[in-house]
Amino acid sequence: MNRHGWILSGGIAGTAALCAGVAVTIHLAGLGSEPDASPQSARPSAAAPPQGANLQYDGRFIFARIRYGSGGGRSRGGASWAHDYPQADRHLPRIVSEVSSLAPRLDGSNVFDLDDPELLRFPIAYLSEPGFWSATDSEIQGLRQYLLKGGFLIVDDFEAEQWHNFAANMRRALPEHEPIEIDGTHSIFDSFFHVPNPYVAHPLVRVTPEFYGYFEDNDPKKRMLAMVNFNSDLAEYWEWSPTGQFSVDLTNEAYKLGVNYIIYGLMR
Repeated sequence: MNRHGWILSGGIAGTAALCAGVAVTIHLAGLGSEPDASPQSARPSAAAPPQGANLQYDGRFIFARIRYGSGGGRSRGGASWAHDYPQADRHLPRIVSEVSSLAPRLDGSNVFDLDDPELLRFPIAYLSEPGFWSATDSEIQGLRQYLLKGGFLIVDDFEAEQWHNFAANMRRALPEHEPIEIDGTHSIFDSFFHVPNPYVAHPLVRVTPEFYGYFEDNDPKKRMLAMVNFNSDLAEYWEWSPTGQFSVDLTNEAYKLGVNYIIYGLMR
């Protein structure tokens, strides 16, 4: 059990136990097959994809995604919060299971509103497409409580002017905090895999990736509350990894970052 009271399964004693015997190359074949479709053509036409009941908390790691109301939505259809859902949410934990001693739940993933008290049971949460993120005051207060109590937020899949909507909502939740740009020397990029060049190209948009963190007391040496992948879309690689839609090399690097974020979030 870590200092936040969350249980780390698999008998984890520390980073050395997690890293023992791990090859740097991630093999994707074990993910199985997906329909042969492109990211541009295979988007749901409904407001959001069907969602089953959340998995009951049992102490094991479960991928948790944040649901929100959309201020604009995606032009090609589908709810913004659900981009790459549920495939990305299922694929990343399977890779974590293969390369580490962490034993995540592989039979599903969970979706939460930010003001759901149940979210506080889950140490890591993923927020997609914050360029379209809208949140009620209750949800903003829920996010603040989650982060200050020890939760770790991974933000992904937005670019360019979409930054402004994201930053505005984060200011509502954490007015005393500022996003601080980090580079490949930060420990999050060396928490499991050594990733000296974390700037994995956006798979669909010609932008230059950037990374930001929100830290306790605005101090990069202290606990990171949120990891922000700007001009980036790692989950697109996770979602489409079984199809060969994107190069294996880039997909591997996107998975390495995802694994690092989860291990970092659990071991802080």
